[in-house]
Amino acid sequence: MPRPHRIELLSIVIPVYNEEDNLPALCERCRAVVRQIGLPAEIILVDDGSRDASAELIRAAAADPLFVGVILNRNYGQHAAVMAGFSRARGDLIVTLDADLQNPPEEIPKLIQAAEEGYEVVGTVRQLRQDSLFRRLASRVVNNFVRRATGVQMSDYGCMLRAYRRHIVDTMLRCDERSTFIPMLANSFARHTTEIPVRHEERAAGDSKYSVLKLINLQFDLLTAMTTAPLRLLSFIGGAIAAAGTLFALLLLALRIIKGAAWGVDGVFPLFAILFIFIGAQFMSFGLLGEYIGRIYTDVRARPRFIIEETIAQGTGHSAATEPQPDAAAPSHP
Repeated sequence: MPRPHRIELLSIVIPVYNEEDNLPALCERCRAVVRQIGLPAEIILVDDGSRDASAELIRAAAADPLFVGVILNRNYGQHAAVMAGFSRARGDLIVTLDADLQNPPEEIPKLIQAAEEGYEVVGTVRQLRQDSLFRRLASRVVNNFVRRATGVQMSDYGCMLRAYRRHIVDTMLRCDERSTFIPMLANSFARHTTEIPVRHEERAAGDSKYSVLKLINLQFDLLTAMTTAPLRLLSFIGGAIAAAGTLFALLLLALRIIKGAAWGVDGVFPLFAILFIFIGAQFMSFGLLGEYIGRIYTDVRARPRFIIEETIAQGTGHSAATEPQPDAAAPSHP
């Protein structure tokens, strides 16, 4: 059983990408929630290379000492932006939240209560989801795969409203892989996890940032980030195809002896059938191997997962870092 844990400082990390219409309401509602909670807190807004006025709104919000603005030099993706926020978070409990207000900030006290009971990772399950049918089906596929990969039976890995204890975040920051799916990575390190139901609302403004292409890319990240099982599966598939090809060749030989060469146009059609089977298997194998090799190549280059262009904090309204900082910076603690 988990042991109760008292939260001393709360960090709320919010990745932001083209959310200028939602930011004012988001900041006000988060401020109200922090007042309600009564804990020392910081709210870290991470601009992930937005092309609208989001960065300027974050700079303005950081005039309030409650807010910290982190500006990335370009778009790196949601999970990289969250990792950038983790690198600047000081709290012993870190809550992540989307900027689109589909997960209400008012649900954060529920996560804090679960964390104080001793859970290292607190996940959430969206009730009465307000997403399209395509998004719900894609989410179901991702959740099934992650449950199989981690062995942790959580229902909703796609919800960004989650809470992590300090040592889990520190462990994730020490990981060097470039492609990171944070909920799955965190659960692979946590001993005590739980999930709680939370409300889900329609997007207040703007459109979803996850296109079909991004969802496919996320699935490949999941497939190659936590398991080498597909490589092993290819060996079994290759062996099965080779055995089937051998049996098929013996069958063709027997039919040629019994019925003569004319039955199969002197063997041309069966030859094409066998050839197509092997070509398809090779392309499938090379494609999957290419995914792994590409990620090995990316990790060997060891380029920064993100570059922080500017950090605005303490209500100073100016950069706390005069030079771009890679993700190698060690997190500070309260």
